[in-house]
Amino acid sequence: MYIIIVGAGDIGTPLIDIATRAGNEIVVIEKDAQKADAVAGEYDCMVLNADATTKETLADAGAERADAIISTTDQDATNVMICLLAKELEIPGITSVVHNPEHMTLFRQIGVNTIENPQQLIAGYLYRAVARPAIVDYMRIGEDAEVFEITVTEEAPIAGKNLTEAGEEGILPDDALIVAIEREGEDRPQTPRGNTRIEIGDLLTVYSATGADPELTDIFGHYEDRAV
Repeated sequence: MYIIIVGAGDIGTPLIDIATRAGNEIVVIEKDAQKADAVAGEYDCMVLNADATTKETLADAGAERADAIISTTDQDATNVMICLLAKELEIPGITSVVHNPEHMTLFRQIGVNTIENPQQLIAGYLYRAVARPAIVDYMRIGEDAEVFEITVTEEAPIAGKNLTEAGEEGILPDDALIVAIEREGEDRPQTPRGNTRIEIGDLLTVYSATGADPELTDIFGHYEDRAV
């Protein structure tokens, strides 16, 4: 893809690294000359030391052929202006970081894909690592639902049972669903069926409509969440 990335700060720079390594054609717009020079010397991409809130700068960046633009500056007002100009220039994919949650609605009203304050996300993950040590990784869906990864221990009530048995015996609640199993020695995750047996050491991807509370993590043999 042809992607314009605005900002080469704490968020933009790792994004530039990922996007260039993936083989995309990247143009970076950075107002700070020192940051712009650092990116130009480090990555195989075009860098414009300019103000992205002007239509002329976005035109110089190749907006007419861009597949997407991602605005990563630390100012929501700047990001809004860039997104509005990108819409006017008809860039198909427009994404922005949003630092203040109160501004999220504004970005969505103008049709922008949004990523909430990364610092807030990191803080949430750090807290979750302490509050729910059994969870390997997780993603919140809506207000309550979550998708998370968890391993099956020797003490797990579900270990050795297939999904049909776990449901019939009331071990796995109706509002929880095991959607994938990663097993040592197998090249790819498997999508479980009713007769799929859960084994000790399996890494499960689980959907729960009510979140990963201790009652649910108990099923997989993790009782440490209750201690926390």
